[in-house]
Amino acid sequence: MGRPLGARDVGAEAVLVAGGGRAILLQIAHPAVGRGVVDHSDFATDPLRRLRATLTFAYAAVYGSPADISAVQRAVNQAHAPVRAVDPSEDGPAYNAFDPELQLWVAATLYDSAVTMYEHIFGPLDAESADRVYAEYSVLGTALQVPSGLWPSDRVAFAEYWATTVPTLKVTAATRAVAYQLLHSRNLPLWLRSVMPVARLVTAGLLPTPLRVDFGLPWNRGRQRRFDRLMRLTAVVYPRLPGWIRHRPRNILLGRLRRSIQAGA
Repeated sequence: MGRPLGARDVGAEAVLVAGGGRAILLQIAHPAVGRGVVDHSDFATDPLRRLRATLTFAYAAVYGSPADISAVQRAVNQAHAPVRAVDPSEDGPAYNAFDPELQLWVAATLYDSAVTMYEHIFGPLDAESADRVYAEYSVLGTALQVPSGLWPSDRVAFAEYWATTVPTLKVTAATRAVAYQLLHSRNLPLWLRSVMPVARLVTAGLLPTPLRVDFGLPWNRGRQRRFDRLMRLTAVVYPRLPGWIRHRPRNILLGRLRRSIQAGA
């Protein structure tokens, strides 16, 4: 038996990007996060920029130097500074993007979606690896300035937190519209638009059924069969690709981040 895997073994896999749609929809289904996105974010009109920013943040948190992490923290703080509303409305509760509970939910969706996608392709992590991956992925929270004591202490505590939070999620007409814009965006390069039908299938297939229904994502037995076939095919092909292909998004985005840091020095 080999050494247990950790976050650095899991997080570089490009296939995890396929879980990004699931993570975003889980985030905006949180009433406060969803209202903040509706009120302040234009990411649905420029989803590629949002994807690059999220991936850069995650790669820096897991693989980056202190300078890398400081740079992405500054970028996140700058983006979050105007995202607040002190009064509830029909579109959702009051919110503040610096609220650690909201930041915890965002970090939790990134961790859970990464592991969900990884296990679809590589199979379930053994218990020791799963524990190590979970503990090391806590950097997603601390990089978002979630107090270390707020991150659930272990996988059992995380499962309880997840099971408690998911039933509180609520899709509104506004967040449903954001999700539709995101999954049907025309503001994408042609090559990326060509794979969006696959992205929509994967996003719907990975979501909990109640949220899939609430977001109005079409699903039936045929789509389930296509999703299952896609996961099986990817599980056969993807792990056999060379590492330089599988880890290319991480290497490109960390390279861009470090060049921007050097340029600003």
